[in-house]
Amino acid sequence: MKDQSDSLATRQTTSTRDKEATRQRLLDAAEQVFAEKGYHGAVVEDIIRASDSSKGGFYFHFPNKQGIFLALIDALVPKFAASVDRAIADETDPIAQMDAALRTVLDTFSRHRKLSKILLVEAVGLGHGFDDKLMHTRGYFAAMIQRYLDHAVAAGAIAPLDTEIASWAWFGAINELVVRWLVTGRPEKLETLMPQLRQLLLYSVGAPVPSPTGSGSQDTKPGSQPTKKVEP
Repeated sequence: MKDQSDSLATRQTTSTRDKEATRQRLLDAAEQVFAEKGYHGAVVEDIIRASDSSKGGFYFHFPNKQGIFLALIDALVPKFAASVDRAIADETDPIAQMDAALRTVLDTFSRHRKLSKILLVEAVGLGHGFDDKLMHTRGYFAAMIQRYLDHAVAAGAIAPLDTEIASWAWFGAINELVVRWLVTGRPEKLETLMPQLRQLLLYSVGAPVPSPTGSGSQDTKPGSQPTKKVEP
């Protein structure tokens, strides 16, 4: 009797793993297909074919194209957040952490341009389900920014302020500049926004702007002017 129970448990575990593997394979394929064809250009059959799955397997896990797209967003957001957390793991200074986080955000969008365009441009206005998901995603990232700002306030790196409002302002600024780049192609390289963007964001919360490594320039505070060198 025990052997039969063990055998049943093993089969159930294997079945669960197989289902999880199929679902992940479908999500990986969906990421590839959406990036290549866009949301409107992609069809369920493309995803099934790219995942080497079956129609039954697809519809067991997802109701339709919209369903797998929303699930893909749910899968990608934590990965994105984890990449930011890894980038700041070795930083102890709150301003340096925000610097590293911003650099990682721009780099991630730059490396995944096609998928970023789908998430930030094409998904806007696709319907109630998409709008709710996008608002939830924006709130997720704004909350992440708020945690960094709260840490900076607690550490005395910036003066106390309404970090919730500041976090949404930061998110909005970053989002609009990334969307502009995705739509217009300006600037050619997203990373070139980093110096000016970091200055604007840090100034907005009253933080000193760290000098770029090796530049020899001084840190500046809002309203201050860099010290001019006196020629002999």
